[in-house]
Amino acid sequence: MARRSVPLNTIDAFLVTARHLNLTRAAKELCLTQGAVSRKIASLEEWLGFSVFERHARGLHLTPQGSALLPDLQAAFENLIEVADRACHKPDVIRLKAPTCAMRWLVPKIIELEQSSPEIQIALTTTVEHGVNFKNEPYDAAIVFGPHARAGTLLFEETLTPVISQSLLNKAASAQDALQRFTFLHPTRDRTDWSLWFADYPAGRLAMSKNQHFDTMDLAISAAIQGFGIAIADETLVAEDLRMGRLVRPFAHSVKTGASYRLTVRTGSENAAGLEAFCTSLLGIS
Repeated sequence: MARRSVPLNTIDAFLVTARHLNLTRAAKELCLTQGAVSRKIASLEEWLGFSVFERHARGLHLTPQGSALLPDLQAAFENLIEVADRACHKPDVIRLKAPTCAMRWLVPKIIELEQSSPEIQIALTTTVEHGVNFKNEPYDAAIVFGPHARAGTLLFEETLTPVISQSLLNKAASAQDALQRFTFLHPTRDRTDWSLWFADYPAGRLAMSKNQHFDTMDLAISAAIQGFGIAIADETLVAEDLRMGRLVRPFAHSVKTGASYRLTVRTGSENAAGLEAFCTSLLGIS
């Protein structure tokens, strides 16, 4: 008999009835009449060429053929449901906007989150902008940065400190000598961040004779790792680089800038459940 003629619509009726061994309870679970369930089972038996149930006054019993058939049909039917469930399941996709300066901190968090919660996917958009307007932008969440950022939940405050590769520092007589000898790496097109640190540095300000400017802090940090010079960077953003030995802090002194990184979310997002899990995970591992 051709494969297409297999009465697939009768298999569920057989499996449910085999579990209950009672037409009334099977019909109730299937939301059918007892007569409809009986007809489905009769149709299956006709196709198989043998009976799967023996009818008794007190209920039903599986025939030897029915008992032999049941385990394989149960496994096949459960596999079919699992395949269909995987096909229709759509992961929660969180549309996240974040400034490029936060990537060194954010990317490891996203990797950890997606490994621990594979049902959550992050669609990350990076930008040099430091804010978000949920009325005009299609994001579920955003990391914002700035001296006046107050909305959302605080992730961390910006705290600046000089960083340098160990190999480059080894070429200087001291940390103070490194400031005098090597190129100052600036995370912006001006000298604001270095100026803030020097203004709070007990030993006073030095002349910054050799300078290299970058568009983002991440680029300045990468240049410092490669031994290009000494950078001014946020303690949180370089924490992993310091832990791994890619960079060292030549000075214990640091200065808070008054700026902060915050997590903001769109109210009424269609991905509410996934967004809640994302926020909980991100804040929990921050």
